[in-house]
Amino acid sequence: MELGLQIADFNWKVGTARLGAELTVTAQEAESAGISRISVMDHLWQIAPLGPPENYMLEAYATLGFLAACTKRVLLHTLVTGVVYREPGLLAKLVSTIDVLSGGRAGLGIGAAWYQDEAEGLGVPFPATAERFERLEEAVQICLEMWADGDAPYTGKHYSLGRTLNSPQPLRRPRPYLMIGGGGEKKTLRMVARYADACNLARQGAAGKLDVLRAHCEREGRDYDDIEKTVTMQVTPETTSAEIVEQLEMLHALGFSVAYVLAKHSNPRALVETLAQVQPAVSTW
Repeated sequence: MELGLQIADFNWKVGTARLGAELTVTAQEAESAGISRISVMDHLWQIAPLGPPENYMLEAYATLGFLAACTKRVLLHTLVTGVVYREPGLLAKLVSTIDVLSGGRAGLGIGAAWYQDEAEGLGVPFPATAERFERLEEAVQICLEMWADGDAPYTGKHYSLGRTLNSPQPLRRPRPYLMIGGGGEKKTLRMVARYADACNLARQGAAGKLDVLRAHCEREGRDYDDIEKTVTMQVTPETTSAEIVEQLEMLHALGFSVAYVLAKHSNPRALVETLAQVQPAVSTW
């Protein structure tokens, strides 16, 4: 089982001027501990229950570019990008750029978005739920087209691109890692079965969601085993390594092969130290 470090809280007790240095050391220590992925939230304000909106939050793709420069092996992506936050052509280009500059280590985690207060506060368009899901599917189609050979136009209900030119192409082949996040049974998991390399689910109700995904795969003619099953797991500073191993063992038994672990933590390196103790046990599963 692989471990991912989900960095979801930047309200560290180091001061703004030290955030860059602390993030560098945290990422490098995580990589040295055998953590295979580092992901960041795609939010502009902090979310509950991790903290109030006023807490520090760094923009996701600038942060991933920074992490690309200070790491060597880990996969880097958002968990997950809200589809309405960036035009799909720009999004595909952002991921391509990070992939090239990181040596082929970028991925795209994407979902339908949910944080309406944040969007309205900063003037980001936030259409109704049904439209956001339509936009999500079109955005995924556009990214896949831009990461493939050719530059044909794309015309959808919500997005139109006159030329899907993307040069240079990503290094990762056949394309960057694509995760669709969320547990919506009718739309999200159907899109996972149709397009994605991976799903990302919350722990609650995960077994039932995997059953739904399997049924979608059967309808789409997709091999269920080809889809990576990932889960997000929140711990506290008091959670012990033994407790994490016990929880991960149960998740692995359900079929999950990757766990992204996050914590509300004023000392991010303490979480990395705990995961370093967990890594030897889970790496054998």
